[in-house]
Amino acid sequence: MLSTADALATLLAAARPLGGIETLPTLDALNRVLAADVVSPLDVPPMDTSAMDGYAMRVADLAHGTARLRVSQRIPAGHAPQPLEPGTVARIFTGATVPPGADAIVMQEQAEPTGDEVALLHTPRAGEWITAQGADIRRGSVILPAGTRLTPQSLGLAASVGCAELAVVRRLKVAVFFTGDELTMPGEPLRPGAIYNSNRFTLRGLLENLGCEVSDFGIVPDRLDATRATLRDAAREHDLILTCGGVSVGEEDHVKPAVEAEGRLSMWQIAMKPGKPLAFGAVRRGENTGAHGDADGTFFIGLPGNPVSSFVTFLLFVRPFVLRLAGVKQVAPRALSLRADFTQPKADRRNEFLRARVNAAGGLDLFANQSSAVLTSTVWGDGLIDNPPNHAISAGETVRFLPFSELLY
Repeated sequence: MLSTADALATLLAAARPLGGIETLPTLDALNRVLAADVVSPLDVPPMDTSAMDGYAMRVADLAHGTARLRVSQRIPAGHAPQPLEPGTVARIFTGATVPPGADAIVMQEQAEPTGDEVALLHTPRAGEWITAQGADIRRGSVILPAGTRLTPQSLGLAASVGCAELAVVRRLKVAVFFTGDELTMPGEPLRPGAIYNSNRFTLRGLLENLGCEVSDFGIVPDRLDATRATLRDAAREHDLILTCGGVSVGEEDHVKPAVEAEGRLSMWQIAMKPGKPLAFGAVRRGENTGAHGDADGTFFIGLPGNPVSSFVTFLLFVRPFVLRLAGVKQVAPRALSLRADFTQPKADRRNEFLRARVNAAGGLDLFANQSSAVLTSTVWGDGLIDNPPNHAISAGETVRFLPFSELLY
C-alpha cells in the first residue's frame, strides 16, 4: 500500500491544468480560477484621500499651537477640491480627495467649529490621517496572479482597479456514479437490506463547492457489464470520472476490474484509515470528444463506499487533484498545531484521520466512534487530526489538525 504522501504526489504529478479559457463578468466569477494575471491599470487610491471626517490643513499653520482658522471649502467624497488657501482649512469627509496644499487631517473630534471658523485642538504631524495615492495598489502591479481561486474579497480587489471582466479557466467536467444494489434514494421505500445513498449528496455537494460541472449517472447495478458501460458513457465528455463504492476486493466489487478492462489503474490501496481502497487511473474515450484527461483517456478516481471513507478521501485526494487540474498552484490545506484533550492509547499501522472538534479551551475533543460508517462524526467535527502511523496520542500533546474550513472549498 502507498503512503498518503506518495498517493497524493502520484495524483498531483498527473494533474495537468485544463485547457480552455472563458471571460466572465467579475460579478459572476466567484470560486472560478484565474487564467491570467490581473494587473492594475491605476493606483489605488488614485489620489490622496482623507481617512477621517475632519479638517484638511497645513501643519505649518499650527506652528504656534492651538489656532482658529477659517473654513474655506467643503469637500465631500466624489468631489474635486480647490487648492487650499494659505491660513485656512477645508471641511473634509472620509474618502474625499485631499486638496492640493494640505498635508494633514485633524479629526472632527479634535476641532471646535464656530460659524465659518474652527478651533483646531490638536497639532498633527505631516501626513496624519491621509491615505496616500497608491497606498493600497501601485499601477502596473500584479494584484491577483494566474491560478488564484477567486474569493469574494478577490472579486472586490479586482473591481477596485476597474476590472469588469476576468479571464478564468473553464469549469471541470466531472461524471459521478455510485455502485451498490443496496442503495436507495431518499423518498423511496427502504426495502429490507437497503440503505439510503448519502454519498450521492455528500460528493455532489463537495464537487459543486469546487465549481465543477457535475453529470450524475446515478446508481449503477452491481454487475461488471453495467459498470463497464457506464464508464464508457462517462468518459466521452468529461475530464474526470468519480465513482463511489465497488473498489475493494469482494465478489460484488466490479469497479476495479471494469476500469482495468476499459482503461488502466495506476494506483490502488492507500495506507490510511479510513479510506484504504482508493483507486486512480484513466478510462479510454472516443476521439474528438473535447474532454481532458490522461494521454490514454479520461481521469478516473474510485472512492470507497463507506460514507466517512468517501468523505475523507475526497477531501485529501480528490479536492487537491481537482484544484490542480483547474490551475490552482497552492492546493495543500493549512494545518494547525493544537492540543489533544483526549487519550488515544491504541496506535494503528496506517495513517489515521480522526474526526475531532475544537473545544472552548482551544484544545481538541475526539468523536467517540471513529468508525468509517458513522457520518455523524463529520458533522459534529471541525476537522481531521492527521495522526502518523504507529502513533498513540496522549492527552496534552500537540497534534496536526486539518480544519474542514481548509478542506471543503
